[in-house]
Amino acid sequence: MKRRWKILIGIMVVLAVLLAVNTIVVGNETKAAGITTAGATIFHLPSGDVQVKEVNSEDPSPGAPIVLLHCYGCSLRWWDEVEPELTKHHRVISLDLLGFGGSEKPSSGYAVEDQAQLIAGVLGKLKVQGAVVVGQSMGSGMAVALAEKYSQLVDRVVDISLAVNNSSSRLPFLARLGYVPVIGEAQWRITPDFAILDGFEDAFAPDFDVPTEFEDVIVEDWRAMTYTSYEQAHDALEDYRDAEPLDERMRSAAVPLMVILGDEDQILDTDEAAAGWEDVPGVQIERMKGVGHTPQIEAPAKTTALIEEFAADAGPEVVPGRGEEGRRPKGRTKGGGEAG
Repeated sequence: MKRRWKILIGIMVVLAVLLAVNTIVVGNETKAAGITTAGATIFHLPSGDVQVKEVNSEDPSPGAPIVLLHCYGCSLRWWDEVEPELTKHHRVISLDLLGFGGSEKPSSGYAVEDQAQLIAGVLGKLKVQGAVVVGQSMGSGMAVALAEKYSQLVDRVVDISLAVNNSSSRLPFLARLGYVPVIGEAQWRITPDFAILDGFEDAFAPDFDVPTEFEDVIVEDWRAMTYTSYEQAHDALEDYRDAEPLDERMRSAAVPLMVILGDEDQILDTDEAAAGWEDVPGVQIERMKGVGHTPQIEAPAKTTALIEEFAADAGPEVVPGRGEEGRRPKGRTKGGGEAG
């Protein structure tokens, strides 16, 4: 009997050591930037290397440039369904936030304000001003921060599927477990592809059939992260909204805002989320029927149409040194509505 206890205790000690070593190794992993999508390039900035994709419009008189910021655990490839249509009349810039996709995964630097500074650096290199900045989920937090701190870069903001505070969001149990110390690092090490896909089911409406080819993108983008970027980016957005709700930040930014919410969102309480944005003067709130947390993939045509309509009032692209450099954003758009 004593021998069995000794064996059991020995196994537990070995397991504890392995968990401790795994926690250290996983927690200290970093990755360099690298191209993951055709047409992209790496921008080397003081705070990190970022994968950027720029597509110029064939329109000789394009509208305001459009900047696309992706969701948590995602990459710029999550905009592939809307980008071609948007580029017909706009220069479109998409990028991987620090810690995601093809961008660098350092050991720190994931605060929302730091990400906004990084985006500002990219837009500065591309000589972009007066952009329509579109964020989906986590990307919306970066869009708000950009508008708040770098107003010359932003003419208006489109928020897709992000509430003003943390109380309106609900994550599955396994997702929450991933942030628990030691357990999270262990889970990160052993998660199989099918579990990653299961974890993303809530990112879409219950009846949405995720295309097989996009399942590969989901898994690849998840594998591209490090545990540090996974954990710190999540905590950074929570901290940012805890410090000051996004509606208050947008009131300070004083740029036109459109909010797009899917009525079948499994992550957000969309009624609560919509109510949270209503105190922003002139906000345009669009509710999409039968759509979940990721409208640009579930309903790309409708999403593109809403973005283009909102961007139309932003005016033509402004290139520094070619007149209207000091142009102020136009008046706020009216109303709100429902996209069926």
